Amino acid sequence: MNTGDNGFVLICAALVFFMTPGLAFFYGGLVRRKNVVNTMMDCAGIMGLSVVLWIVCGFSLSFGTDHGGVIGGLDYIGLNGLRFDETLSYAPTISSMTYVVFQMMFAMITPALITGAVAGRMRYKALFIFILLWSLVVYYPMAHMVWGSGGFLAELGAVDFAGGNVVHISSGISGLVLAILLGRRSGVEHRSYRVHNIPFVFLGAAMLWFGWFGFNAGSALGANGLAAHAFLTSALASGTALLVWMLIDVIKGGKPTLVGASTGLVVGLVAITPGAGFVPVWAAIVIGAVVSPLCYFMMNFLKKKLKIDDALDAFGCHGIGGIWGGIATGLFARTDINSVAQWNGLVYGETRLFVAQLISILVTIGVAVAGTLVCVGITRIFTKLRVEHKDELLGLDATQHGENAYPSFNGLD
Repeated sequence: MNTGDNGFVLICAALVFFMTPGLAFFYGGLVRRKNVVNTMMDCAGIMGLSVVLWIVCGFSLSFGTDHGGVIGGLDYIGLNGLRFDETLSYAPTISSMTYVVFQMMFAMITPALITGAVAGRMRYKALFIFILLWSLVVYYPMAHMVWGSGGFLAELGAVDFAGGNVVHISSGISGLVLAILLGRRSGVEHRSYRVHNIPFVFLGAAMLWFGWFGFNAGSALGANGLAAHAFLTSALASGTALLVWMLIDVIKGGKPTLVGASTGLVVGLVAITPGAGFVPVWAAIVIGAVVSPLCYFMMNFLKKKLKIDDALDAFGCHGIGGIWGGIATGLFARTDINSVAQWNGLVYGETRLFVAQLISILVTIGVAVAGTLVCVGITRIFTKLRVEHKDELLGLDATQHGENAYPSFNGLD
């Protein structure tokens, strides 16, 4: 065990934890005033649920003994058999417990991303049950397939440095399916849903950016050159995407916007996540430059054409950004940067990694769609998914939690 590596990864785990409160501010600022408490409470509840579930069974199902390349075993139920002074084959230079807590933070932020798609209309009870089931049915199998020993996608040769498939595509696709099943918010086609707190949005985006350096650099699982490389590609892709989104804002509306800049930096981070430790530094510029127009088109044109109410663009940001990031990894990855990639990317004349990446993306989409439908079906046994119409009009803060984010404020949304 290397104490430097161990300390570094523990710090990175704390940074990744910080991302979920950051997401709460980011999403909370984007919704209407009457739903901000509910939107932030979605993230808060998931923070507690994900920690308990991960220790009880999540780590074991994700990283236990392989079963069919799809799921882990029950070796580590309740962390049974793990000692803090021993290491695992996944990360031989850090404590087994350090690896557990680092991966736990990924299991926390991922289901929280889904909540943006259903903001303003999903019962809190239904969401809580759904997330519990979704973690078991979608997240833990995906983590095993991509990162676990013997996992199907890992054996296929697909790579995912910090969660393009496991985190972003799975949550983005599931958010899209949930948004379709729930239906559109009341009056969304006739009413202007303006951002209620732009400073919250930027605060949340800045917290996400800060934490994301732990998310990507920490996935090197050591204080080494690969961690520095992932840190740099993450900064470069997000910075590029931010600038390109600002340019799009100027072209379309004549002015750069803070909400646009915040969104741009987030989609840049999403796109670089699967390839941060595989692609050369220059490729990060290309990845960041391309993801902003892709996501902008989805959020501002295609979503309206398809009449899908993905309220805070969980799919438009994480689904589209994650898919592009996975494809880009297949284009630009190099084995001399990280030997986990068995082959070079398509731009270097090799096709096997690119094909493996496409297969992994399709498998992730399939698992997320099927898993979401199963989880919704089970959730409906216990409760309706959507709040009553009158509760939606009153706002979910009052009807779901009995709280008011701004009790002294008497103005209009």
